[in-house]
Amino acid sequence: MLLQIENLHTRIEEKEILKGVNLGIERGEIHALMGPNGSGKSTLANVLLGHPSYTVASGRILFEGQDILEADPEDRARLGMFLAFQYPVEVPGVTVGKFLKRSVEILRDGEGPLNVNKFIEELRAAMDTMGMDRSFINRYLNEGFSGGEKKRMEILQMLLFQPKLAILDETDSGLDIDALRIVAQGVNRLRGDRFSALIITHYQRILDYIKPDKVHIMIYGRIVLSGGADLVGELESRGYDWIREEVRL
Repeated sequence: MLLQIENLHTRIEEKEILKGVNLGIERGEIHALMGPNGSGKSTLANVLLGHPSYTVASGRILFEGQDILEADPEDRARLGMFLAFQYPVEVPGVTVGKFLKRSVEILRDGEGPLNVNKFIEELRAAMDTMGMDRSFINRYLNEGFSGGEKKRMEILQMLLFQPKLAILDETDSGLDIDALRIVAQGVNRLRGDRFSALIITHYQRILDYIKPDKVHIMIYGRIVLSGGADLVGELESRGYDWIREEVRL
């Protein structure tokens, strides 16, 4: 098991948000997490990467069998976890090229000095995949980027970092159909035995491009229903009320 979440209870200040989440993701699997606003989906994403604003009251998060609750966010990233933010932040004064080069150096520490020429080739190929002009290399990270450009930049990072587990927190929000297709193409490019993902979304459309192996529905801070890809279509046609009735929430 790549990721195992066991009875996870989380709060921010005194408000409990996650109320006993259980979830397992095997190597090579793509999972989708859906649910109404305020159900705790983004909280789960942040807790998985160690956001300091959230307090884990009980439960465990195991990554490759290792309990990571005490690990700092940067240590979780080194283990192979990646979070694509719902709202990527701007980083004035730091160019895209320098940010990506230094990040790759840190993540590949132990493999010897970074081959700069090879890195530039990788970067250019990844930018071509994401349909990004190479002039972005010299721009400050996300500064002045459109919403779609910021989301493409998140996936560009993922392509270069090659994580074992990517958590995509509503990466599809605000994207037009062309940008959505390109973002999905980036995710599918990594798909294989060495890559897993948890796609957090409200909508079916990204899952038309990235076919999930499993789908989970979160309501009121816990996963109440799991199934195959066909669950997405049923959710689109029936909404969440039938699930609430099914589980008697």
